[in-house]
Amino acid sequence: MACHPSGSGSYTVVLIPLRTSLYSLDALRFYLWIKRLKDLEREKDALWSGLEIVEKARLWYLQRLEENRVRQKNMESTSGAGSCQGGAAEARSCLLRSRIQRVNGCLGSVMAEPNVMSSSNPSLPETVADSDLRWYNSVLTQELGDKNRQISMLELEKDALLEQLDELQAH
Repeated sequence: MACHPSGSGSYTVVLIPLRTSLYSLDALRFYLWIKRLKDLEREKDALWSGLEIVEKARLWYLQRLEENRVRQKNMESTSGAGSCQGGAAEARSCLLRSRIQRVNGCLGSVMAEPNVMSSSNPSLPETVADSDLRWYNSVLTQELGDKNRQISMLELEKDALLEQLDELQAH
C-alpha cells in the first residue's frame, strides 16, 4: 500500500494487493486502519469547520461588545429618566442574552470535556434541563430589572410628591 498526498489536502490511497486472503487478519487490520484514517479525516474536516465558526463567532462577539460600549457611553451621557428602552427592545435583549448564555455554556462544556462519548458528560435531558434553567434565570433577571426600574420610578414620583407637599405646607 502507498499513500500519495493529493491537491485537496487529503490523501489518495493506492491499494497494493495483499499476499494473503481477503479474509485474513492482515486484511482486517488493513481495512480497520483505512477506516480509522477516513474517520480521522472527517474529524479534521469537522474541527476546521468548527474553527471557522468559532472565528466568526469571535468577531461577532467583538462587534457586539463594541456596540454595547457605545450604548453604555450614550446612556451615561444622557439623563437616566429619558433613556429607558421600550419593551420590545428589552425583550429582544433578554432573548439575545439567553441565546448567548446558551452558546457560552455549550462551548464551555465542549472545551471542558472534549471526549463526547465520555460517561461523565451530562445526558441530553440534563442538558435540556440546564438550558431551560438558564432561560428561566434570564427571564427572572429581566423581570427583576423591570421591577427595579418600577421601584426607582415610584421613588422618584414619591420624592416629587413630597417636594410638592412641602411646598404646599410652606404656603
